[in-house]
Amino acid sequence: MKLSISDSVQQDSKQRLQALIDTDFVTKLAAKDSTLWGEAAESEASIRLGWVDPIQDATELLPEILKLRQEFNDAGLTRVVLCGMGGSSLAPEVICKNAGVDLHILDSTSPTSVKKALQDLQSTVVVVSSKSGSTVETDSQRRIFEQQFSDNGVDPKQRMVIVTDPGSALGKEAYAKGYKVFEADPTVGGRYSALTAFGLVPSGLAGANITQLIADAKTALPSVFVNSSDNPALKLAAAISGSSSRLVIDDQRTALNGIADWIEQLIAESTGKEGLGILPVAGNPEAELAAGVNSVLPLRFSSDSADEGWITLDGNLAEVFLAFEVATAAAGMLLGINPFDQPDVESAKIAARESLEKTQDPPKSSTESEISTELSSIQRNGYLAVQIYADRENEDQLTRLREKLVRQTSVPVTIGWGPRFLHSTGQFHKGGTPGGVFLQLVQHDQELMVPGKEYGFQQLLLSQADGDAKVLSDKGNTVLKFIFGETENAIAALEQVID
Repeated sequence: MKLSISDSVQQDSKQRLQALIDTDFVTKLAAKDSTLWGEAAESEASIRLGWVDPIQDATELLPEILKLRQEFNDAGLTRVVLCGMGGSSLAPEVICKNAGVDLHILDSTSPTSVKKALQDLQSTVVVVSSKSGSTVETDSQRRIFEQQFSDNGVDPKQRMVIVTDPGSALGKEAYAKGYKVFEADPTVGGRYSALTAFGLVPSGLAGANITQLIADAKTALPSVFVNSSDNPALKLAAAISGSSSRLVIDDQRTALNGIADWIEQLIAESTGKEGLGILPVAGNPEAELAAGVNSVLPLRFSSDSADEGWITLDGNLAEVFLAFEVATAAAGMLLGINPFDQPDVESAKIAARESLEKTQDPPKSSTESEISTELSSIQRNGYLAVQIYADRENEDQLTRLREKLVRQTSVPVTIGWGPRFLHSTGQFHKGGTPGGVFLQLVQHDQELMVPGKEYGFQQLLLSQADGDAKVLSDKGNTVLKFIFGETENAIAALEQVID
């Protein structure tokens, strides 16, 4: 791995890097020392450090995954759908993108997204991934695939694979039904699980070279656990933990497709709490720099030396996974926070359940005047979070919209697809540095019922948007809502409002 940090950033981070070396952080981390983040974090940290030595478990897992992949291929089952949220979907997504293999990710409750995933069932295998086994989105997705397989004369247990923690409700039910179950290491949190069963099972079944991924990880491990000023993970941690606390990660010019989204959720959920944190932004940093946004630290994946004020990083996927996992854990120590909990994620889930259980009034859009006024008055130390509760599409349009909003507001702009961001960046929104303004884009779609439940996917989607908005508003944040119909293009409609 090649890491280049400009002189000014190195100078700013010099003392923080030395602090990590003086405390022998990585040596203690490799030994799974749960005291590194203070007494308050010790209990959680003691059961969340399995990711620091993933090789043995992964190596033992590989033959079983590859054997199952061959069995599916021999049966003509070549399409793999992954039902998972947050870390359970973002790591497999980036692994498969970079392997050049297809993996259909279903990390949404949009009825349109669910219907797309239900296509081509005759050639489809479904992986259901959930650590707790109780994630409402994943449970709903599992239910409709089971029904659709059965309705089409297909035995679900021949087509569905479960990845979960030992003893979860999902695992117990899956074993009882005769499904194939992969049990993951329960001492690894979801966002640190790229090199565990949660990353490897769906990626391997889709055809990614997971054997090479683990071989690369084995080679890379020593470089991120050496107590040296040359350790790229320590240098990253020191750099991103400084006064330039808005890390804008170039997602346009990189050979590692999708890596910015994975890094965004890892850093946001790990550091965004107690009113602190590093705001990660997946997007072209040139937009923020051209707009004069405050406290921006731009990062690009390149073998070139870093320009003034920049970080550049060049490495394979396993190297990047490990470097950022260690860097994020080290940043937690530097910031004085626990990088393994997510205290504000559950609040939105509770509010969503409450909304789901009561009669919902049709959501109301903010007026064009309200949206324009709020966008023009965001404080320079704040940020704008665009949250899209709709079928995921129009990525090119979305890039242009983000850059237009950066120019208009002169603050960092993040884009999150709902409800998947609730399991990642949603923690930062509610627990991280204050000053966020939140713009929800909510699509009205045709209802699609969840089998065995009294609600449908559209009702669930609206409840999740309402629940998150309530929690954000209760914390004193500004939440705007833009409603659009099932045949409308949300991005094009919003562009007209902000012009």
